[in-house]
Amino acid sequence: MNKSKAISLVVEELDRATSLYVPFHSGYEGYAVILEELDELWDDVRMAKSFQDRRAGYKREATQVAAMALRFLVDLVDDEL
Repeated sequence: MNKSKAISLVVEELDRATSLYVPFHSGYEGYAVILEELDELWDDVRMAKSFQDRRAGYKREATQVAAMALRFLVDLVDDEL
């Protein structure tokens, strides 16, 4: 996958999540959501017998990790810093 496609997937996931859930209220909440998504990616990595077996899971979970990290920045970081 190229960078443009990966970024597009992350932005689509961020837009989807933003339409469904309220903004993060704190760094703790944002961290917890990112950690949950990272744990799901780790589960896919540990369960894979081969990369081919889990490519779809990797794509989904890595996209969610990146989208939630981006959401952390959007929701919690002041532009004036």
